[in-house]
Amino acid sequence: MKSLFSLLVLSVLFSSFTIVNKAELTEAERKFAVDHLIKTRDDLINAVKGLSDAQLNFKPAPDRWSVLECAQHIALTSQGLFGFVQQTLQTPNDSALKATVTDEQFIGMVEDRSHKAQAAEPFKPVHAPYKTLDETLNAFNAGRDSLINYVQTTHDDLRGHIAELPFAKIDAYQAILLVSAHTNRHTQQIEEVKADPNFPKQ
Repeated sequence: MKSLFSLLVLSVLFSSFTIVNKAELTEAERKFAVDHLIKTRDDLINAVKGLSDAQLNFKPAPDRWSVLECAQHIALTSQGLFGFVQQTLQTPNDSALKATVTDEQFIGMVEDRSHKAQAAEPFKPVHAPYKTLDETLNAFNAGRDSLINYVQTTHDDLRGHIAELPFAKIDAYQAILLVSAHTNRHTQQIEEVKADPNFPKQ
């Protein structure tokens, strides 16, 4: 009887722990993130598809990036940002802390090209270990596949861990959206390069 009672108590305690500390993503949240990760990947691939070496390496100005450099930056930064997601998950799970922006607001802020930002030194294209477009896209796709699989299968409490950015507090789920929004931001930059009047015809 004592053994049975102990098992019942442990079962209740474990169930309570799971309810309090295992706030998993909803199916709608998983779908939203996965759809955004897939769409921004497709948009990038379509933006660089069929470009010649001259087009890939054209720079509108000496201090501007080429299409290839934009793609290299996206691939490099995507890897680093997934590390940021994992780092955010190491912060204390505190129900008193909440993100200060909605998912849609945060995506809009990141994708807004009217506000320029300087890339951190490690994420500048010159430091990319991949030199061709194929190598760059292979690295990018491998990382994106891993991130999509993570979102689809994780049991982590992505809403319960907060990171503080200079312009907002975001949760770990929004840190994932940062990966896809950042991809879109620089895919827009690629389109800007392609729209330059001096962009090679072929």
